[in-house]
Amino acid sequence: MDDLKEKANYCLGCKIKKCQIGCPLGNDITEFIRNIKEENFEQAYKVLCQTTVLQPICGRICPHKKQCEGSCVRGIKGESVSIGDLEAYIGDLAIEKGYKIEKFTDEEYNQHIAIIGGGPAGISAAAYLKRSGYNVTIYEKYNELGGILMHGIPEFRLSKDILKRQINKILELGINVQYNKELGKDIFLSELEKQYDAIFLSFGANISSKMGIEGEELLGVYGGNELLEKGDFPEFKAKTVAVIGGGNVAMDTSRTIKKLGAKNVYVIYRRAREQMPAEQKEIEDAIEEGVEFLFQNNIIKIIGEKSVQKIECIKTELVKVEGDSRLVPVNIEGSNYQMDMDYVIMAVGSKTEEEIVSKLGLELSKNGYIKVDENGRTSNPKIFAGGDLANVKSTVAWASCSGRETAKQIIKYLEENR
Repeated sequence: MDDLKEKANYCLGCKIKKCQIGCPLGNDITEFIRNIKEENFEQAYKVLCQTTVLQPICGRICPHKKQCEGSCVRGIKGESVSIGDLEAYIGDLAIEKGYKIEKFTDEEYNQHIAIIGGGPAGISAAAYLKRSGYNVTIYEKYNELGGILMHGIPEFRLSKDILKRQINKILELGINVQYNKELGKDIFLSELEKQYDAIFLSFGANISSKMGIEGEELLGVYGGNELLEKGDFPEFKAKTVAVIGGGNVAMDTSRTIKKLGAKNVYVIYRRAREQMPAEQKEIEDAIEEGVEFLFQNNIIKIIGEKSVQKIECIKTELVKVEGDSRLVPVNIEGSNYQMDMDYVIMAVGSKTEEEIVSKLGLELSKNGYIKVDENGRTSNPKIFAGGDLANVKSTVAWASCSGRETAKQIIKYLEENR
């Protein structure tokens, strides 16, 4: 408790709330911390509930240093306020004490919304809609909700027990769930259109992108997203593994593989460390656990007959290119080298599942995402989309914000058609 008070009292309670501006969800951070200072913990929870239903989740896994804490005034000359720790504490306390997520209204409307996908965007949309008096059914392809939270983020970063308990708290609002229902196999958009007044697509975009280099088809080349989602790992014990990429998927994958007993795990990233999109804490944890980093190195070929035997890399230099906000990596001619390797894991980004998305009858962007307008509406006025599927920034807070804000637009649509 003393540590909690110290962290809360460190907050200056700024009138111009830069931390709130830095939070994708717009959480009123200084206000919930003020209530912690006064030991009014339930009120602190109510303040957070105005904008988020994922307090114990975001408090743990958000890239705080790039969002709320990165905008904290305290951080200009010293350490930022530990906003994530304080949010996680309130979220955990709400589970322990049974604090309820309050509804926005006692009205109940006879309009029904189907939500396809129970990840952060889908859960947040469902909660907002139900709190606003609407009937909601989530269709989830697995037997548990959570999306990437449940089937992508390792236990060492996010406790599945805490996640399940928070999801149950959200479901207590009265949200219906249909489990083991996969779009295109068990349920079809054309049928759902007839049953529901509106549909929100939020089933994510978790197919690992490829680099288009020689050897990606060899046995032993895997996608990091799929490995984390399915948890079906090959035998990594005493093996040498290369993980290509610099985001949190690369960190989660490399750390998981190291914990599974790999002898050597190399993260190969073509830019410098300070340019890595991964949270600094995740990078530091990976280094501490024995993961080795090869910065300013680019993989250009995977070598083997049937399975991976070696990789060929090339060193890079970073140059300023007009119109690009980041330094651009350029291969240094003649700096090629090879490394013996047992497995290669691609963690260079993700994309939609083309086989499903292409059959929805909706307009797509040139990159294969579902095209939406500023209100999250697709080319079908009855169908909305959000989160990764609509190419929203890939963090839990941004996905959650996408779900919440799209829910507001769905409500406007339903009001017009009531």
